[in-house]
Amino acid sequence: MDKILNSPENSRVTAAIFSVLGITALVIFAHFLKLTESESKTLSAYKEHLRQFELQLPDTNICRDIYLNLKSAIAVDNDTREVLYCYNAHEIRSVASLSKLLTAMVIFDNYRPDSILTIIRSDSRRSSRSLFRIGDQARLEDLLHAALLQSDNRAARAMARHVAGSCERFTEMMNEKAERLGLADTKMYEPTGLDKRNCSTAADCAKLLNAVLLDYPEIATITSRKRYSFKLLNRKKTIRLINTNRMVFSKYKVLAGKTGYIISSDYCLATVLENGEGKCISVVVLGVPGPQTRFREARRLANYAFKKAG
Repeated sequence: MDKILNSPENSRVTAAIFSVLGITALVIFAHFLKLTESESKTLSAYKEHLRQFELQLPDTNICRDIYLNLKSAIAVDNDTREVLYCYNAHEIRSVASLSKLLTAMVIFDNYRPDSILTIIRSDSRRSSRSLFRIGDQARLEDLLHAALLQSDNRAARAMARHVAGSCERFTEMMNEKAERLGLADTKMYEPTGLDKRNCSTAADCAKLLNAVLLDYPEIATITSRKRYSFKLLNRKKTIRLINTNRMVFSKYKVLAGKTGYIISSDYCLATVLENGEGKCISVVVLGVPGPQTRFREARRLANYAFKKAG
């Protein structure tokens, strides 16, 4: 038997079989590579879908134990994803500059750290309080800090225009991103949040915060800073920023967050807080009737949520 198996004829047959198998494996591997390349966007979207922050919202509000002066809110245990508090959490509302979290995500998806941008006249529309003059030049990274920490609208428009060629096309990219993140009740009309039609819900904002923590650590780092400074490239001026999210000065550690305000939205805050025991809570308050009241109610909600989470 050994003689037959080891005969020259059978050796040639065996070699031929392994050759065919090898070619077949290469064809399958090549097809797989081709499939991976052609379906990369689909696979990426599927991965993003798996990472969505699914919330099991109750049929009724969970708000009996605490009264807050606001229109909509939610508090979520980031570890268990348990909803600890919700009040009108699915109510669609104008969210003002909370929109800039989504803006920043799209920018980071197309980020070139060496980019230098110039503020032009179209960037200055409805943003008289900006830190920048027309003609100012700054690194994209510094403009990101200005948009996220101090909600500068000229910075947001300049980056949107740089990334997409126009704010209109950039807005389409924002809505595409919102759809991929599963933000079913979020709709954007421009990148700054000045348009009252930029809308979302407290529940969607909590999902958005989770996406920041999971996939955009740079945004989390920026929005958790108390201060930041940088120099303009075209003139001798240092821009000093202070985070508008005053929770960075509270007893809690801020892991990410953003403030927002226009008349239509009232005062808003979406933030992730960590207590001294390492417990993380997402807190979103929308429609609060005052700038300081916003932080007072956020602190009260955080205190309540951390106590309830144990």
